[in-house]
Amino acid sequence: MMFMRTYQQCSGSHMTRFAFVVLALTVTVNSAGAAEKQWKAGIARAVITQEKAVWLAGYGSKRAPDGKLHDIWMKALALEAPDGHRAVLITSDFQGVPKVMSDPVFAQVKEKYGLDRTDIMLTFSHNHCGPRLGDDLIDYYPVEEEQEALVEQYTQEMIVKAVKLVGEALDDLAPASLSQGNGMTTFAVNRRNNREADVPDILARGEALVGPVDHNVPVLKVTRPDGTLAAVLFGYACHPTTLSFLTICGDYPGFAQVEIEKNHPGVTAMFVNTCGGDQNPLPRRTVELCEKYGHMLAVAVEESLKEDDYTPVSPGLKTAFEIVDLPYLEVVTKEHLEELEEKGSGIKQRWATRLLKLLAKGHTFESAYPYPVHAWQLGNEMLVIGMGAETVVDYSLRFKQEFGPGTWVMGYADDMISYIPSRRVWEEGGYEGGYNLYEYGRPAYRWDGEIENLISATVHKLVKQVQGEKSE
Repeated sequence: MMFMRTYQQCSGSHMTRFAFVVLALTVTVNSAGAAEKQWKAGIARAVITQEKAVWLAGYGSKRAPDGKLHDIWMKALALEAPDGHRAVLITSDFQGVPKVMSDPVFAQVKEKYGLDRTDIMLTFSHNHCGPRLGDDLIDYYPVEEEQEALVEQYTQEMIVKAVKLVGEALDDLAPASLSQGNGMTTFAVNRRNNREADVPDILARGEALVGPVDHNVPVLKVTRPDGTLAAVLFGYACHPTTLSFLTICGDYPGFAQVEIEKNHPGVTAMFVNTCGGDQNPLPRRTVELCEKYGHMLAVAVEESLKEDDYTPVSPGLKTAFEIVDLPYLEVVTKEHLEELEEKGSGIKQRWATRLLKLLAKGHTFESAYPYPVHAWQLGNEMLVIGMGAETVVDYSLRFKQEFGPGTWVMGYADDMISYIPSRRVWEEGGYEGGYNLYEYGRPAYRWDGEIENLISATVHKLVKQVQGEKSE
């Protein structure tokens, strides 16, 4: 009442000035409230191109690099919700990040920046034209002491670089808006159902390739308040194995990122491999094809950026994380390893020799492997499921159907363990679902057939934690 009487007593220019002050205060309060409900995003990037002759990862042979087509990168996107909850997604052009690298990163990030394991994902594209890391595929390569020393040195440098990258992304946190859309491209081929040698003729005849695929290209835009595009996160389900030569590059995801950043100066383009464990870019083996696939992926992103139906991602962040033990079908015996050491050759012999040395030191083989699973809910619109290692496409197709639009399903997070088959792939057997765990250094040949059920149960548990009743 006192305020009303004072207001009514004002007249002329005094009343006008008073009304202006009230309006200005109202606008200021409303603007402050709006700012409090904004996302904050921070972006950082670092070159990871090896300066010494660390072999290129994958393919199980000595592959000393002979040069580079372009630099390879590790990039980070930090997000902060209005309540102060922060999370960081790291993307990289690595073939595979093993626990001996990622675990120290998580521990140091916790110590330096207070981020729990639930709030950080370290993803890798699975690029085969990038460097080896730690003990990833350790028995896969010929043993050379000098090379192992170089790999160890490089891995330690990357741990330092990754932790620093997280800090730089957090320091860069500033108001932003998030929105997501979708593109599509079609160069991924289910390699289990289409022989590589047959694919060119099948395509030339205009016939359809067979087998499950996921041609969706999810895209997340990070935009500053002035409308400036700051970052583009995008994904695709396909092995980056177009190339198998000795020159450093990021394979098709690398070419796609380079093209997007060229089209949008100042923007950071970031790639995640969704669930491409059984998907290959076919045909392949030439730089021209690699550039073509990178261009196709970049075009899918660019076309989606032009669309008007991008879904804003409301400010809000919930994260959940759990390690689930995936059991082996049968742990290898000492007797079998001794036989392989005596009569075997190549990878199997190296595998047997290394495991026998561990047994001699009193080591006991575990019957299961600790498998990382993440669920991040961004606002009400975007769900990110992150899983370790080489998940086959069935996981992406399943969880997107179960959890609906706005769901991102990513493998290749936190730990490069092995292929992770679905039940279907496990029953079919073959390379991704068969007896090949020894290639990854595991003390067994095969996973237990129930691992999809275990992973699915964990995913549903975590999604319920971040979505509550919405996931029921």
